[in-house]
Amino acid sequence: MTHREPAIGALPMRVPAPGLPERVTIYEVGPRDGLQNEQALVPLETKATFVRRLVAAGLPVVEATSFVHPRWVPQLADAAELVALLEADDQLGDRARDLPVLVPNERGLDRALELGMRHVAIFGSATETFAAKNLNRTLATQMEMFEPTVARAREAGLDVRAYVSMCFGDPWEGPVPIDQVVTAGRQLLDLGASQLSLGDTIGVGTAGHVTALVEAFAEAGVGPERLALHFHDTYGQALSNVQAGLRAGVTTYDASAGGLGGCPYAVSATGNLATEDLVWLLDGLGIEHGVDLGALVATSAWMAGELGRPSPSAVVRALGADRAQSPA
Repeated sequence: MTHREPAIGALPMRVPAPGLPERVTIYEVGPRDGLQNEQALVPLETKATFVRRLVAAGLPVVEATSFVHPRWVPQLADAAELVALLEADDQLGDRARDLPVLVPNERGLDRALELGMRHVAIFGSATETFAAKNLNRTLATQMEMFEPTVARAREAGLDVRAYVSMCFGDPWEGPVPIDQVVTAGRQLLDLGASQLSLGDTIGVGTAGHVTALVEAFAEAGVGPERLALHFHDTYGQALSNVQAGLRAGVTTYDASAGGLGGCPYAVSATGNLATEDLVWLLDGLGIEHGVDLGALVATSAWMAGELGRPSPSAVVRALGADRAQSPA
């Protein structure tokens, strides 16, 4: 029997499963969360090209960068320059201001307001230790830091998203009580955030845990329509966890093109859920998302070449060998 390689551009058979959403939103975090831990500085033009290609591939939300102090994240020190470069692009233009940016505090918000950004995100913690190490705060006092940031952003007409990290496990504290996550998440939403992204920062979550956490939020008055799920694939559970989220009614999923990014607190962490792997799952389930898989794979294969290493995404490895062309 002659062995035949799968055709480039192959797609899974669509076999819808009952009870799942008809459409989901993919919240692309590659340019921010994916690149922030890169040791070698990625050139500004490369970052801009990455964002442009992701938008062109049909991703409805692309988080562009973070207005964090350069001392903490040198990789994103060019945030303002990146926004200006994207705004000058013929295809993006004023739409560049719709790209979400992370603002860690009021100083970050000041920079976002100066540039006319319309969507910002804050980043909180579900555990005491991570709040202390990442924010120099406690679980309680982190809200004191976020409150004026969110209030000013909302007064200026900006949409605010809230991330909460360590929702499934913490490298110092171990398993995180579900009610503790719900309390932190509710506080962030009560400040005025429109959406809460629940982060499995070190990738230890499993499907049953996802179900229990979403149900606990529902019991606390926060339905799945206000939640997003952010998985890491450290232990190979990300896609299983997405399926649990879909069954629970969550329709927004964070993902990183090519699986870029990782967690500095887990030695074996393999990075964020790859957007391509998520798209392949959704296509197989017949769930609409609006993303051109071929264009996305080509973009991630190109970026892997720019970074000088193979992509950890299974779908990029399967389909990307002939797609790593340079951008036109």
